[in-house]
Amino acid sequence: MINHIFKGLGVALITPFNEDDSVDYTALGNLIDYQVNNGIDYMVVLGTTGETPTLSEEEKKEVVRFTVERIAGRVPVVLGVGGNNTSALVNKLKTDDFTGIDGILSVVPYYNKPSQEGMYQHFAAIAKASPVPVILYNVPGRVGVNMTAETTLRIAHEFENVVAIKEASGNLGQMEAIIKDKPKHFEVISGDDGLAFPLITLGGAGVISVIGNAFPKEFGRMVRLTLAGDYDNARNIHHQFLDLFDLLFVDGNPAGIKCLLNAMGYIENKLRLPLVPTRLTTYEKIRQVLDQLGVRS
Repeated sequence: MINHIFKGLGVALITPFNEDDSVDYTALGNLIDYQVNNGIDYMVVLGTTGETPTLSEEEKKEVVRFTVERIAGRVPVVLGVGGNNTSALVNKLKTDDFTGIDGILSVVPYYNKPSQEGMYQHFAAIAKASPVPVILYNVPGRVGVNMTAETTLRIAHEFENVVAIKEASGNLGQMEAIIKDKPKHFEVISGDDGLAFPLITLGGAGVISVIGNAFPKEFGRMVRLTLAGDYDNARNIHHQFLDLFDLLFVDGNPAGIKCLLNAMGYIENKLRLPLVPTRLTTYEKIRQVLDQLGVRS
């Protein structure tokens, strides 16, 4: 039986850029230390929030190498390994070096919109090839199709090294159905910051968070209080972040979190095309919320 280590607050790490579009490794290192030193439970690198589609293969390798070296075993590291070419992913899993990687996060195939049977076969192939535990990632708003609870449970029961799903369908009923019938080794992780509190109360294991980039200590405390059953205190923290939950996604992710981190003084407000920074009105609203929270850059 695989020990499940992906509980609590996982952070979907951003990739900061300099004004010349290059990766800002100084800012990246500072962010990693900030998050680890403030109590995150694990780190997710090369996910959607990291603008991975706009990174070159060389940049991806260097970001992973840098992150693993900077974390230095302080928390587990999850690597985004997803796509819509099953055979290419299987080859990557069989040939790449996964030293320092504790698990992979693999998204439902996008664009080609597989059937439920296609999703099952895709993840079965990944599970058989992966040298580390697998976290499934269901995010129909981005990939165009939803992986049902039935398909998720079929995979979870058949493959012991598939240890969790990051659920970002927004459908709490679907998530609860998975929690109800999942095997003991399998966990359900929120893919939405705003649903982390209610999902954990239903039996979820935590969240892979965007807002955790900026508020690892505060948001992590909310997650841990909820896991401990202290719902009243956890709910108070959850409510403090309600305005930010919406603002961070009104102009898309990671534009919102990069705007927030810029307002806090951590990074340049720089994204790679086709993504662009938030509108000025959003930026000002985020600054107003930070003022209300007593946060200064």
